[in-house]
Amino acid sequence: MNPTEQLSLAIALDDQATFDNYYAPNGTPQHMATFLLKDDARKFAYFSGGSGTGLSHLLQAICQTTALSKTTGSVYLPLKDLHSYPASQVLEGLDKAPLVCIDDLQLVASCEDWQVPLFNLFNNCRDSGARLVIAAHQPADQLDVPLADLLSRLKSGVSLHLPAFSDADQRRLLQYRSNRRGLYLSDEVALFLLHRLPRDTHTLMQALETLDKASLREQRRLTMPFVKGTLDL
Repeated sequence: MNPTEQLSLAIALDDQATFDNYYAPNGTPQHMATFLLKDDARKFAYFSGGSGTGLSHLLQAICQTTALSKTTGSVYLPLKDLHSYPASQVLEGLDKAPLVCIDDLQLVASCEDWQVPLFNLFNNCRDSGARLVIAAHQPADQLDVPLADLLSRLKSGVSLHLPAFSDADQRRLLQYRSNRRGLYLSDEVALFLLHRLPRDTHTLMQALETLDKASLREQRRLTMPFVKGTLDL
């Protein structure tokens, strides 16, 4: 049974979560993360960062890149949706996939019933040659992992921490993603959105999606009155 059949939990990837859509200026940890993920020779990588630093975007991007190239069957596991399932059901057989990406590891890192299945997954991926990429909100040393051998595995490969975006970075991120959609977003409107909406990236991108659809439907530019009216701000 292949991983897709084994895990019939319909995990859809966000088609906007691509490397081209990822804001990663040269020299930043975000840029280094894209470089590391594109290196097929790295069989294990661990990324950490707070909410909104782009971890889920990165993991989905590498899955979609792999699926479109020489291999198929890459698996993305968002544990925020799957942590209530038995670990054996979620992880069994995944070493048969070319790439396994596990998101939000912090949700199960201290759970006793996940320790051995996660440890076995590491060993099975190593033996099969599958790539394994893990993301969590904390570096491995800060996770409360009771199984010492599992913690050792988590610290065994390349590790990179993504810092939170500054206000200026968040503005540039909004404008970068707007430009990718063919929309012009002025500094004034971008700053207005940052001041009136929650600062998490997911909320900001949802607002941008809403504005994009409304702009296309009404053939309007992203002026301040249009943005206020569309988002009811």
